[in-house]
Amino acid sequence: MEAQDEVSAREQHFHSQVRESTICFLLFAILYIVSYFIITRYKRKSDEQEDEDAIVNRISLFLCTFTLAVSAGAVLLLPFSIISNEILLSFPHNYYIQWLNGSLIHGLWNLASLFSNLCLFVLMPFAFFFLESEGFAGLKKGLRARILETLVMLLLLALLVLGMVWVASALVDKDAASRESLYDLWEFYLPYLYSCVSLMGCLLLLLCTPVGLSRMFAVMGQLLVKPAILEDLDEQMYIVALEEEALQRRLAGLSSPADYNVMELEQELENVKIFKTKLERRKKASAWERNLVYPAVMVLLLIETSISVLLVACNILCLLVDETAMPKGTRGPGIGNASLSAFGFVGAALEIILIFYLMVSSVVGFYSLRFFGDFIPKKDDTTMTKIIGNCVSLLVLSSALPVMSRTLGLHKLHLSRAPRESDTAKPSANGHQKVL
Repeated sequence: MEAQDEVSAREQHFHSQVRESTICFLLFAILYIVSYFIITRYKRKSDEQEDEDAIVNRISLFLCTFTLAVSAGAVLLLPFSIISNEILLSFPHNYYIQWLNGSLIHGLWNLASLFSNLCLFVLMPFAFFFLESEGFAGLKKGLRARILETLVMLLLLALLVLGMVWVASALVDKDAASRESLYDLWEFYLPYLYSCVSLMGCLLLLLCTPVGLSRMFAVMGQLLVKPAILEDLDEQMYIVALEEEALQRRLAGLSSPADYNVMELEQELENVKIFKTKLERRKKASAWERNLVYPAVMVLLLIETSISVLLVACNILCLLVDETAMPKGTRGPGIGNASLSAFGFVGAALEIILIFYLMVSSVVGFYSLRFFGDFIPKKDDTTMTKIIGNCVSLLVLSSALPVMSRTLGLHKLHLSRAPRESDTAKPSANGHQKVL
């Protein structure tokens, strides 16, 4: 009897592992397909020639797609965990959601951490060096020579980073045991290095998010059609048409380039055409789009910004008054043990909306900074080097989002521990599995 129970337990564990692997593969496949279409939308079409460079660009494209999919997965994991927690609380014994358990959630987080390390320290440096490599002098040109040069550059980069971290640890902490622990690459060095990257990502998020919150109103104002209050669009269209016709006549009537600066005149004509396109879009917009969508979106942005600032202010006051509110001292509830909000599912949905809003605001603020303004991708005109830079930036921001969300008090779900027995599926008396 005990042997049968042991075999049954092993079979259930095997089926659980197969189910979790299948779910992880399907979710990642969906993210990979979406990421591929996004990158190909912005990738420069002139890079698609059929030669050796085309193969290199294609390999770099696949690596960038993989990295972007990992970044999207890291962003979606926190909302997915919050939703899963509320579903498990609402339907604790439902047979059809037994696959949604703590083991699956912790497995997804472990895979996200592993793939983030892989992309950040291996795939993206390899894609960049492989794209810029030409092969060592004296060797036969080809893919093998470029791969060899890329591997050598990666080895030198790894030695450089390892030496810098070891020297920094020796200067900061003079304990010999802490320096010797850096030799343990898998258990200590890579998690330590990834924690440093997450710290830089948090600092970058704290810098970009306020800028993004202020820029969101201007960005939405450019994307939406503003209400036409005390404006005559027909008169403006007539004036712009006259200006366009006058500029075209001046360009056609130039007898020589010395009569006028042709470049400035063409730029002025291009600006007039862009303004005319905006006026045509505003004229074609319906009354509902002009008078209802724009005010509703602006009010929604104002409410979300106010709630975000209020939650952050309340969390800062709690950190100042209550020492147990510190993230290092809290032991938040696990998956399916308690609700994350006093308002239940509504509060959890509000937290998810705020997390997405902060992530979008941080991305907008990142591209609004003067130093990163050149990273803005352009449709059908973005080089692979810029795509690699964008993928690395998004990966760093996404890896720091859960840390910043927990620090600011937007969620209290504890995910750093190993799953307990109560988080995994157990067999019930009738032979079916039951989520406790």
